[in-house]
Amino acid sequence: QVRLVESGGGLVQPGGSLRLSCAASGSGFSLNAMGWYRQAPGKQRELVARISSDGFTKYYADSVKGRFTISRDNAKNTVYLQMNGLKPEDTAVYYCRRDPPVVLWGQGTQVTVDS
Repeated sequence: QVRLVESGGGLVQPGGSLRLSCAASGSGFSLNAMGWYRQAPGKQRELVARISSDGFTKYYADSVKGRFTISRDNAKNTVYLQMNGLKPEDTAVYYCRRDPPVVLWGQGTQVTVDS
């Protein structure tokens, strides 16, 4: 059974950086586009960034454009989210998601930006 496991979250000061990883078990990772989402307390889950299956096409939400970078290593079955210039409003639980046709979510990793 395929699973997604996020890691790399934590507490960071404003302006700091974190790198999130999402490791996929099982086969077929390179066939699917992947996305990073986040959900802050009291807010809806929102798309942060998405990357195509081959890694060439990327999308970023306006709120993170220029600060976050999504990438993937299909040989390692892993997608990454490099987050620079973090702001308090980036505080949320971050989830990776495998895109349709079979959607799969990870369990999430907490990112807290606070001085």
